[in-house]
Amino acid sequence: MVLELLINPKKAEREPWELFFIGLVYSSVAIFLSLYIFKQYVGVVMVFLTTLACTYLIQGTLRREEKKDIAVPHELALLKEHGKALSYFMFLFLGFVVSFSLWYIFLPQGFSSQIFSIQEETIRCINSVGVEGCLSAPTESFVKIFLNNFKVLLFVLIFAFFYGAGSVFILAWNATVVATAIGIFVRNSLSSVASSMGLTAVADYFSSYSLALLRYLTHGGLEILAYFIAALAGGIISVAVARHSFASLKFRKVLWDSVDLIALSLGTLFLAAIVEVFVTPMLFG
Repeated sequence: MVLELLINPKKAEREPWELFFIGLVYSSVAIFLSLYIFKQYVGVVMVFLTTLACTYLIQGTLRREEKKDIAVPHELALLKEHGKALSYFMFLFLGFVVSFSLWYIFLPQGFSSQIFSIQEETIRCINSVGVEGCLSAPTESFVKIFLNNFKVLLFVLIFAFFYGAGSVFILAWNATVVATAIGIFVRNSLSSVASSMGLTAVADYFSSYSLALLRYLTHGGLEILAYFIAALAGGIISVAVARHSFASLKFRKVLWDSVDLIALSLGTLFLAAIVEVFVTPMLFG
């Protein structure tokens, strides 16, 4: 209850950047509670506890956004209103990624491997598929990436509709996987300078971390934005089902707005796949 009440939707809209630090706190507490209470299942339990801490904020946001669907008549104005929620969701996710990645890097390797073992296995599976994908044409890689991300988006929609804040579980899980990939990238980048000391090593460390963030968030940020848009759409429909009759004008208005959001999420996901296949390799090799 204490963690849940650190922030509410009204305050989050006024100061969306605060959600970055909220994300740092939620994820850090989740890591240490999971490590010392649920050692065998820490990789999953920390995601669950992070999600649990967000429940109050997410459920309040969904109810608030559903009311906006009814109160705001113009579509562009409505999208602008939804954009406020999406902005602090993105700050929250960035807080998760930075927190999980820094803990992965700074904790002793034995601890980090214990905490993020499932995420490391997930990345190994992704990379094993990626080796084959690298040999295929860019168009084929694009189709594979888009379809895989589309499946994730469908799960986000389903979770948002049936569980409301439960959609954040998938997004928090993605944050741990992205964070682990960043941590692995940083450690590999620094392996050649591990024996060096002084300011050069420090500069290499921070430059490697910055490069890793840019590498994975260039397209990953667009993917997560698409998932958040879908989560917002599914959650709004879920709230509308509970509050209104299917035959009412209010429900139909909410439904059509949610369809617009889903279409926007698909467009964003399409753009993310283009960036991942054609832009990220060009920028980062």
